[in-house]
Amino acid sequence: QVQLVESGGGLVQPGGSLRLSCAASGSIFSINSMGWYRQAPGKQRELVATMSIGGTTNYADSVKGRFTISRDNAKNTVDLQMNSLKSEDTAVYYCRISYDIYIYWGQGTQVTVSS
Repeated sequence: QVQLVESGGGLVQPGGSLRLSCAASGSIFSINSMGWYRQAPGKQRELVATMSIGGTTNYADSVKGRFTISRDNAKNTVDLQMNSLKSEDTAVYYCRISYDIYIYWGQGTQVTVSS
């Protein structure tokens, strides 16, 4: 059984920074893709950033230059460093991994950007 545990969400002022972390556990080897998605109230879940096992990254246009994704393949972890946060970044952030033919999601962590 695969489990994803997220941490690092919270309340931050506009312009501030947060770092999200996600750890995958279970009988998994060579995760294909690891990434982060988010869902704001009343909106669909959207891609924030992903990274392939080879290190190829993909970012939403709205976060390019502000967010940085990183992963540790040996530890099965993926982090999201979020800088210059804006109110429109407020959402529940979900960790997502692609392993074999399966997709796994974390439980979500709330990020609120407000003064």
